[in-house]
Amino acid sequence: MVPIHVVGIGLEGAAGLTAAARQAVNCATLLVGSDRHLAYFPDHAAPKVPLADFHAMLRQIHAYIGAASQAETDADPETDADPETETDADLSIAVLTSGDPLFFGLGRLLLSEFPADWLTFHPHLSAIQLAFSRIKVPWQDARLVSAHGRSPDTLIQALQQGAAKIAALTDGHNTPPAIARLVCDLDLPGQYHLWVCENLGGADERVQCFAPAELAAQRDTPFAPLNVVILLRDAEADAPDLATLPMFGIPDAAFLSFGDRPGLMTKRDVRVLALAELALRPGQVVWDIGAGTGSVAIEAARLCPASTVYALEKTAAGFSLIQQNAERFQVKNLKPMQGKAPEALSLLPAPDRVFIGGSGGQLGEILDDCAEVLKPGGRMVLAIATLDHLAIAQTWLQANRSTWQQHALQVNLARTVPVADLTRFAPLNPVTLITLQRSDRAPILS
Repeated sequence: MVPIHVVGIGLEGAAGLTAAARQAVNCATLLVGSDRHLAYFPDHAAPKVPLADFHAMLRQIHAYIGAASQAETDADPETDADPETETDADLSIAVLTSGDPLFFGLGRLLLSEFPADWLTFHPHLSAIQLAFSRIKVPWQDARLVSAHGRSPDTLIQALQQGAAKIAALTDGHNTPPAIARLVCDLDLPGQYHLWVCENLGGADERVQCFAPAELAAQRDTPFAPLNVVILLRDAEADAPDLATLPMFGIPDAAFLSFGDRPGLMTKRDVRVLALAELALRPGQVVWDIGAGTGSVAIEAARLCPASTVYALEKTAAGFSLIQQNAERFQVKNLKPMQGKAPEALSLLPAPDRVFIGGSGGQLGEILDDCAEVLKPGGRMVLAIATLDHLAIAQTWLQANRSTWQQHALQVNLARTVPVADLTRFAPLNPVTLITLQRSDRAPILS
């Protein structure tokens, strides 16, 4: 067996290696690395294998190990006992790589090619560690993603989920401005600032902070190839300019949301469909059950200022958010209420319209109670995200089919997102909207 030492190196080169890592490199009889890494050891006597092509590099390592094994097999211990003849015990390979080899690095690929007991890892500080230390932010709770040589799907998912801290490794296509354009194009539940950290540990290190639009505009600005982007979600979004808000379809980012689940709201694209299905009219009583952040209730209240909208939410955090968002959007006809459905529904005046966005596992009971008090000509709209709740709704409808008309919309939407200089669609989670109206009323228009 020829041992393989995988040595992480920073921009300070050989000077930044530990004693063990330095010894592994100095004793290596084959040195593997990129041109930049090999240049740190210009006087090393061992043959050097460039890392430009991973598969070509693997072939050379396998050939080197094979030749060493064959030489040992062919050796005659009686006639080839020259103490200067190299054996497997004298040979070793040092593979030079950036930072921590097992963090989105070469280590994973080498482990897929060689037995683990052949490999010894000597990690250096990763670019992510250095970046967070430079901006002085704890990072044990950060989402770590790589857009280096891969699609940005994992980054998109982290952004859509509203992760508070995201660290992204970049490449020549997924550059800092490209990531900023992605942030701008996604209708995110929170706002971010982006730190671009270049050449960390080197003499020309640079760390800068940008607003997304500012960085996105720097398409032609050169950033060092060795960079990492840290995205930090703002603690609280700026108050919206009510004069410039659309009358219908408020951007998700304009709402305050849950700190630990910022994406937990009825998304704008689904919200506008749900409001259309409700067919709101002035002067009505509207219930929003399981209101969450209050996004549907606030849109309804803005559309129909002569109506009264009750937003029922069981959690204290959600109730507080609804109050804050009501004040944020200056809606005076919204009545936030903390309570659990169906028990708290008896405290509300009879509704003309009911939107059910959350049920707390009691969808059937909530439908029963709403059906009893819904005014003549009233409508109910359900937003259902899981098959389990869809099955409950269908069971209820089967039991009440003689008195209710219904239609359903399966909402499968995708939004465009930039991928480097290209554009593709990123899907939203599918939602089923079920609209209910008593069968003795006019048919539901679909």
